Amino acid sequence: MSATAYLAACRAPLLAGRDDAMSSDARSPFGGWMLKRQLLLIDLSGNASLHEAGKQQFGVAWEGWQVCTVMSLAAAARALRTHTFPVGVLISSSGGLGEIDSFLHQHWDMQWVGIFPPRALQTAACRRLVRDHCHDYHTLPVDLLRLRHTLGHAYGYATLREMPDAPLCALEQPDMSLKGSGVAIGRLRRQILKVAAASAPVLIWGESGSGKELTAQAIHVHSARAAGPFVPINCGAIPAGLAQSELFGHERGAFTGATRDKRGLIESAAGGTVFLDEIGDLPLPLQTNLLRFLQEKTIYRVGATHSTAVDARVIAASHVHLLEAVQQGTFREDLYYRLNVLALDVPPLRERKEDLMLLANHFFAAFMAERAPLVRGFSNAAVEAICKHSWPGNVRELINRVRRAMVMAEGRAILPQDLGLSVADAPGADVALGSIRWRADRDAVQASLASAGSNISKAARDLGVSRMTLYRMMKKLNIEC
Repeated sequence: MSATAYLAACRAPLLAGRDDAMSSDARSPFGGWMLKRQLLLIDLSGNASLHEAGKQQFGVAWEGWQVCTVMSLAAAARALRTHTFPVGVLISSSGGLGEIDSFLHQHWDMQWVGIFPPRALQTAACRRLVRDHCHDYHTLPVDLLRLRHTLGHAYGYATLREMPDAPLCALEQPDMSLKGSGVAIGRLRRQILKVAAASAPVLIWGESGSGKELTAQAIHVHSARAAGPFVPINCGAIPAGLAQSELFGHERGAFTGATRDKRGLIESAAGGTVFLDEIGDLPLPLQTNLLRFLQEKTIYRVGATHSTAVDARVIAASHVHLLEAVQQGTFREDLYYRLNVLALDVPPLRERKEDLMLLANHFFAAFMAERAPLVRGFSNAAVEAICKHSWPGNVRELINRVRRAMVMAEGRAILPQDLGLSVADAPGADVALGSIRWRADRDAVQASLASAGSNISKAARDLGVSRMTLYRMMKKLNIEC
């Protein structure tokens, strides 16, 4: 018997349905009515009969679910772009597992239940697919009651996990890349909208890694110059010998090697915004030229005998207080006052504690293509460590630690040690090291048991220990299953 025929024969009981299975409402176990839960059914077996059945009735396993049936991964991807499905069911044989693995890796935030013919699970690739991506799996022919319980458990697990994108503050603009819902970031957004409506120079202060360039981009996007270019310039990264030419351009023959005219970075920002990052590192001679540009809106290319008018708004940023640099003689006072017309302070991450997990989940979703296959999110211990860390490197440090943990974590939940953090090291944390280890072990075991559906053997394999060792750990950690 062919694989397709075998799948069709074994799946026949699955398709026996009830007349009310596709109604818009379902009975709640507590009485009354409730909306149906959304389920994505992907049938890759190559049998079109299931697609027609999906439009009509489903069996007892589908009761209480609104089922969207698709016949390919491309169709599934289109459905996921327009609808949210907490749970998905995948029916497949042993073909195309590489493409399926890539698809499930991309849509990691759903709870997947696999349905396979028994012989498919004899292959290492199929077993690895189930282990890495599936909440649970079934073999054909399907036990409908067991499948129904599996789907209910998967849905319950889906509602418990934190979604990558937490609700954003009502003040957040949909096209503003500054994430957060706290008071500090809300105040900054309001200031950005006010500053964007003006045309005067802007001076942004903030610690390294706090988001000064994102702030400058947001000002540009919400200004009348949004259609023009946004040209970022790191003043500290330009070689001293080339700084004049890089910023203001040069004429042909101005120096050896100048074989043609060249526009500088400031001139290339005409009609838009030039962002001068780390303006405090700009050499004093170039500060004079920049002052002339701010005053007259003209520049002189190197070797030029006439000025060139440039209509570009200047936004500057620094991680050092420029007024102190003025007092030390390393920054021109007149340039400071020319730049400091509209001033913005970007809050450091330690003042945005309420935004920490929103940002961590955002970066987890942004870099999910890099994560280890088993990693699904952050453990409670990791959340505690993130919230107690002082984040001297600000958002840049958070991105670095989250990306590293996503690659290096060995379990399904990221632990503090994966982030390079420890709750015991956090300011004000006076918990004994033994207690920290106990909680970390307990979180790891609980996460493995949850991901394995309370299957002791599977959880033991995920943890890399024997079943007896896991039982002893559960007893020691006061975990019941």
